[in-house]
Amino acid sequence: MQKSILIIGACGQIGTELTFALREKHGNENVIASDIREGNAELMASGPFEILDATNYEAIENVVMHYEIEEVYLMAAMLSATAEKFPMRAWNLNMNSLFNVLNLAKEKKISKLFWPSSIAVFGPNTPKEHTEQNTIMEPSTVYGISKQSGERWCEYYFNKFGVDVRSVRYPGLISWKTLPGGGTTDYAVEIYHKALEEKKYSCFLKEDTLLPMMFMDDAIRATIDIMETPAEKIKIRSSYNLAAMSFNPSEIAKSIQQHIPEFKISYAPDFRQQIADSWPSSINDNKAQEDWGWKPAFNLEKTTQEMLKNLK
Repeated sequence: MQKSILIIGACGQIGTELTFALREKHGNENVIASDIREGNAELMASGPFEILDATNYEAIENVVMHYEIEEVYLMAAMLSATAEKFPMRAWNLNMNSLFNVLNLAKEKKISKLFWPSSIAVFGPNTPKEHTEQNTIMEPSTVYGISKQSGERWCEYYFNKFGVDVRSVRYPGLISWKTLPGGGTTDYAVEIYHKALEEKKYSCFLKEDTLLPMMFMDDAIRATIDIMETPAEKIKIRSSYNLAAMSFNPSEIAKSIQQHIPEFKISYAPDFRQQIADSWPSSINDNKAQEDWGWKPAFNLEKTTQEMLKNLK
């Protein structure tokens, strides 16, 4: 008996690739993709799709009942840079969508739930290097505040109502399949596009801005792995630290120049610099390694090879 899965926010940067990965694993017809608007042609053709507003409880409940959904991946969110421009819209989307699925799980209408957190939960007072699982968390962005609040609610619903909710704190994500969606780490995707198209890139962060990053294949694998781990092994019900590599714009530029020697980078920091400065430079993810065997496969060099090869 195949389980049925719903992905909310399936057309975003992570949601698109997660949809394909889960469909390959569980069968196209068993993974229902949904978003506020339609996605790319390949996604739309690959299996069932529903137009769905993540903030509308009844609409989600209807889809869950119609398809007899067991597991939900809630990927809908307004990301860091965009959220700073529309604070209340971001808070409404990021929090109400989470309450909707937590309450469905509390009412036993779904059995398991994935919700992504982020390194944005940390703030300017967090120790920057090898940031621990449990540390000072005083986020200074709307996105970070919503993610930290979400972590507390996830843990509360697990402790109070036994909701099987699982989460990881994504670092910056790098993918060639979908365009970035308004995050502060998006420079690390844009730079590859510009390197191939124009041989130059103007970066919106300073050259020495060191941030935790991850290639999308690793992020998708971590997401599926934590959902497939037996419940008793998941010891953290707020969100797990997750790490792969840390680099700055200067280092990513050098890795591109190994393949495109004429590539040039310049720097014009904007409002996103302040967001980046409030985040850690590296992450300690020992708990994810110990509890459910997490291990990344991609470093910067391997990421650059994959990006340039596939974007060509």
